[in-house]
Amino acid sequence: MAKYSTGTSSGGGGTACELCGAESDSLRTATIAGATLEVCPDCAPHGDETRSKRRGSSGSSGGRDDEPNRKQRAAQNVAKANPIWDGDSEHWEREGTNYDDDPLPYLVSGYGELLEETRQTAGLTREELAEELGAREADLLAIEQGRATQAGVGGGLIDALEERLDVDLAE
Repeated sequence: MAKYSTGTSSGGGGTACELCGAESDSLRTATIAGATLEVCPDCAPHGDETRSKRRGSSGSSGGRDDEPNRKQRAAQNVAKANPIWDGDSEHWEREGTNYDDDPLPYLVSGYGELLEETRQTAGLTREELAEELGAREADLLAIEQGRATQAGVGGGLIDALEERLDVDLAE
């Protein structure tokens, strides 16, 4: 796993590569994915400057240089298709956050898949269940995707789902 800080507060002087963690006496500064890091000679070619020079100079080199770009674009497409926040803050502004009044309980591992499976077994669409419970469909989607905390879902909705579908989502 990549390491992003050696813990030195003096702005360098460490002996470990901040990308791979390897010990090296010849660290150099490189910008990688927008972060300025002290890296070993093996990791230096991964720097943004080196990659952009390679891309601009020789055109296509059989696809190997484009592999990180392809993966990055794929990750960006996944993020766009599954946004964590839908941009709708009106319900918070109208109703306020429910962190104090309606705290989210500790949820069981895999609660999202469990809810989705239970809802489908009950023969309900997400839209039907949301309407029946008086909840936002986006909140049900967030729960099914395992993003209840990020979406600000309250414990009351979890309780309502457990009661309606006879499922245990909270510990």
